[in-house]
Amino acid sequence: MKLVFYLFRRFIPIFLGALGFFSLVLILVDLLMNLTNYLQNGASASQVAQVMILYFPKTCWYAMPLGVLFAVAYTLSDLYASNELTAIFSSGVSLLHFTFPLLLFSVIMSFGLYFFENYLVVPTYSKKMQLQGQLLKEEKSLNKNNIVVISDNGHIIYKAKFYENAQKRLSDLYLVIRDENKRLDSIVHADAAVWNSNENHWILMSAIQYKYEDNTIKTLKLEKDFFERLTESYETFQNNVVSIAEVDSHTAKVYISHLRRTGLPFNQELSEYYKKFAFPAIVFIVVFLSIGLSGKSRKNVLLISLSLSVSAAVLFYVLQMVTMLMAKFGYISPFMGAWFPVFLFIIISIVLLHYART
Repeated sequence: MKLVFYLFRRFIPIFLGALGFFSLVLILVDLLMNLTNYLQNGASASQVAQVMILYFPKTCWYAMPLGVLFAVAYTLSDLYASNELTAIFSSGVSLLHFTFPLLLFSVIMSFGLYFFENYLVVPTYSKKMQLQGQLLKEEKSLNKNNIVVISDNGHIIYKAKFYENAQKRLSDLYLVIRDENKRLDSIVHADAAVWNSNENHWILMSAIQYKYEDNTIKTLKLEKDFFERLTESYETFQNNVVSIAEVDSHTAKVYISHLRRTGLPFNQELSEYYKKFAFPAIVFIVVFLSIGLSGKSRKNVLLISLSLSVSAAVLFYVLQMVTMLMAKFGYISPFMGAWFPVFLFIIISIVLLHYART
């Protein structure tokens, strides 16, 4: 038990210092990237400071794995350099047994990181992006071009040239109507459609229905009850893309279900959803990785630990960026896009741990 307390007494201060340092770097990078725009738009110092404060939980979330990686690698390397681990190994305590409290700590941190992101990072980061958008005067239009939406369990397909949010109006609208077996029943064309807020359905203007029967195309008059089927909300047609990073996992799941239902692409969003669960697992992986990387040099412990930690982190983030892009374009599944770097680094960590000095 004394070894456990001694290990954490060496580890905790370094971990907190590294977490604060890496978080500060991320905040300063974000500030410098937008500083010119803040000054041009007359943002006050207090408003910019508020943006930085709201961004702090997100930077902690990003910096947590890197901070743990550096703290474990430095702590163990320093113990190697001072021959303290040699004395511990001589007493019959293995490297895995000695570092097991850190592995247990990393498991707890992994679960904690998920809840930290879901209940604190998400709301603060969303507020940060909203406030930053206001300060930078980045207006977001809800109008949208060339829309295709699948509705009514696939029985109605909307295809519109343009959606104008101010009037809740669809222009040059085609409706593909399918029967119970999802086969083509008819096609309706309307010059425009306007959302009826009182009855919650679309009203078509200059609409014509075309139906293929008896080897001829017939023009039919629309029944009054047909409009009551057009209940797909106007919000579906808005250019209102939800950022998965700015919502919790439940909201993200609902949004992805909406994308599936309306026939819109969702690979990128689904990858980001899986990443919400994959990213916290990195904390456990980096402890394994740090244990394997420790003891590689008895000189320049700080420099070696820092360079190894940064190199491993950069390699992981670059690999994850590549796999997420591959998932977005359909080369691999969204699940593998989020989890493949995790699985690969688990294997690398086990190999390094196997060859670690004991």
